[in-house]
Amino acid sequence: MSPAVDAAEVRRRTRELLAAHPPATTGRTDFLKARFDAGLAWVHYPEGLGGLDAPRSLQQAVDAELAAADAPDNDPRRIGIGLGMAAPTILGFGTDEQKRRFLRPLWVGEEVWCQLFSEPGAGSDLAALATRAVRDGDEWVVDGQKVWTSSAHAARWAILIARTDPDLPKHRGISYFICDMTDPGVDVRPLRQITGEAEFNEVFLSGVRIPDSHRLGPVGEGWKVAQTTLMNERVSIGGSRIPREGGMIGPVSRTWRERPELRTHGTHQRLLTLWVEAEVARLTGERLRQQLVAGQPGPEGSGMKLAFARLNQEISGLEVELLGDEGLLYGDWTMVRPELVDFTGRDAGYRYLRSKGNSIEGGTSEVLLNIVAERVLGLPAEPRNDKDVAWKDLSR
Repeated sequence: MSPAVDAAEVRRRTRELLAAHPPATTGRTDFLKARFDAGLAWVHYPEGLGGLDAPRSLQQAVDAELAAADAPDNDPRRIGIGLGMAAPTILGFGTDEQKRRFLRPLWVGEEVWCQLFSEPGAGSDLAALATRAVRDGDEWVVDGQKVWTSSAHAARWAILIARTDPDLPKHRGISYFICDMTDPGVDVRPLRQITGEAEFNEVFLSGVRIPDSHRLGPVGEGWKVAQTTLMNERVSIGGSRIPREGGMIGPVSRTWRERPELRTHGTHQRLLTLWVEAEVARLTGERLRQQLVAGQPGPEGSGMKLAFARLNQEISGLEVELLGDEGLLYGDWTMVRPELVDFTGRDAGYRYLRSKGNSIEGGTSEVLLNIVAERVLGLPAEPRNDKDVAWKDLSR
């Protein structure tokens, strides 16, 4: 970490960027590329890879200067999988060539990413995955099926885990790859949800050829690499920075203030309780981000993601109840394939239905409870009888 880079220095560099590339007259993509090249994309990344090798906390100074100048952002909600999962994994396990190739277009938003992890028979027990990758010279031939893949219909690249040795126990025979979603053999099909939309997909992989140069980490150590992805995923879902009354508690709080005729004593007490819990979760998220300054995300992110799912479901339920008959209305059942999820910009019916998936996506609440119990509270692990059994010998 560079000792010469402090808050004053990053502000100076940000003002130099703004002077050389005025947001009012510079195209959005050109500005974002210049920002990346100036090391102001994510300041804690190494120099030459969008950063300054500076403390993560200094990013706030950069963001404040750019916001004041009305500079464009990279639409982080649209590229959240790339920013929150692919990028830290590539940084941690990628080769120098992979980092140079993928990080800049990922951050700028020129290339959208998706995550090919879950399978029909390997969701909560992800390590039981059956998608196979067989070595063929300098390539791997991949066959299998993935499911619940957000943004697969818009993605150019995917982070993929596949089984490369069925003779080893399930956690040890997995390797991690970068998959080109435009390659022959990649078939993306929509999965329509309870909201009527299809932001998720199922992906069929039939003879997809991935060059070995697109492997992340050693062969057979994909589970270790995947843990970096999963920990960052839970932090990005449950620990995102939001203002007070941001997120799901915001719309129901506004409804309460603006529609006094809807109030009852019972909903008043529930709203007060959930408002306090939402604020506690927000402040806990701030603490978690401060901890990230000193190192990698840990299992605490699982606790934040648990709170995120529970609160979203309880708050959206309260909102529908508060609105009465209005809460049963739903704006549009048209089957569309959105590129991002907008909780606060939609109606109460959408929030209520969409929040049901929060306790499944990004790790089921049941699995995350186990992680918190074992890795945060230090409780004994659940007994496992498959730890040393070859994957091919497991019952499925």
